[in-house]
Amino acid sequence: MRTIEHDPPRQEPRPAGAAVAGIYNSAVAAFAISAAWEIGALDALRERGVIDPLEFAAEHGLDDNAARAMFAALAAADVVTRQDAKVLAGPHLDEVYRHKAFFHWLTVGSVSLFADMANVARTDNRVGRFYSRNAPAIGYACRDINRLSFEPVFFTALDKIGFTPAAVADLGTGSGERLVQLLDRYPGARGVGLDIAPSALTDAEGYLAGLGLGERVELIEADATALDPDPRFAEVELLTCFMMGHDFWPREQCVASLRRLREAFPNARKFLLGDTARTSGIPEAEMPVFTLAFEVAHDLMGVYLPTLEEWEGVFTESGWKLDQVHHVEVPTDSVIYELS
Repeated sequence: MRTIEHDPPRQEPRPAGAAVAGIYNSAVAAFAISAAWEIGALDALRERGVIDPLEFAAEHGLDDNAARAMFAALAAADVVTRQDAKVLAGPHLDEVYRHKAFFHWLTVGSVSLFADMANVARTDNRVGRFYSRNAPAIGYACRDINRLSFEPVFFTALDKIGFTPAAVADLGTGSGERLVQLLDRYPGARGVGLDIAPSALTDAEGYLAGLGLGERVELIEADATALDPDPRFAEVELLTCFMMGHDFWPREQCVASLRRLREAFPNARKFLLGDTARTSGIPEAEMPVFTLAFEVAHDLMGVYLPTLEEWEGVFTESGWKLDQVHHVEVPTDSVIYELS
C-alpha cells in the first residue's frame, strides 16, 4: 500500500505588530541582562531560584522602582517569571547566564558604536578615530567570554607546549586576566602586557596589583600590529594574543604585522593566537548569539574580519610555522592557532 505523505501544517508568521514589539522589547531586555549581571541579580537567581525584588534592592542599594523595572525587562524575554511579588528563574535564565558577557560586550562595551551607526556609516565621517567604544567594559566582558570560550582550549594547549617559559607576553591584554593565568601557571615567569588603550591598562594595573602581581608584570601602551624589537621582549618565550588578531588585517598588513612580531620576540618558542573569524553561509536570521553583533561592529569600525581559510594562508609567509589548530566551540568559527 502506498503511503500518502502530507505536507507539514504551515505555521502562520507572527503578526507584524507582535514581531516588531518582540524586537523592541528584546533590545530593552538585553540592557537589563547586562545590568542584572553587574549587580548580581543573575547570580542570585541561579543560586536561590527565587528572590524578592524589594529585598534584593535593599541588599544592593538599588532604587525600588528601578529594580522592578529591570526585572520587568527580564520578564519580557522569559529570563525571569513573576509570581505575586516574587521573581523566579525563567526558562531562559541558564542560557542567558552562559552568554551574559556577550550581552555586556554589546550593550555596555559597544553601545556607543551601535548608537552612532548612522553617523559612522557616512563616508565623510569615516576618517581618523570616527567611532568610540568603552575599552574597560569590553575588557570586563572579554574576561568572562574567555572563561566560557577560549580558556578550556587554551589550557589544553598550554599543557602540551613542552617547556616552562622564563617570560610571557600577552598582546591586547585588556583586563590582564590572561597574564594572571600565565603567571599563576608559571610562578617563576615574568610577564609583559601590551594594549593600545590606556584606560584598559589602568584597569589591568589595578587588577594585577590587587592580586600581588604588580612587580612581576610590565604593562606597555603599544600597538601590537606595529611593534619593533625592544629589550623588554628579549626573554619572552611564550606569546599570546586573544580576540584581537583580526586587527592585524587585511592580508598584506597581517603578514607584515606577524613578521614584525617574529622579529620583536626573537626568542618566542610558541605563539598562541586565538580569534573569532568571519562566518560564511549562515543566514543573518539564524546567526547565534554574538556572531551578528561581532561582524556588524567590525564592519562599522572598518576592521577587516578574515575567514578561517584566509587565516591559515598567512603564517608561513610571515615567518611562523602553524603547528596545530585548536577549535573553540563558542563563538562560531573561533580557533586558537598554535604557532612556532
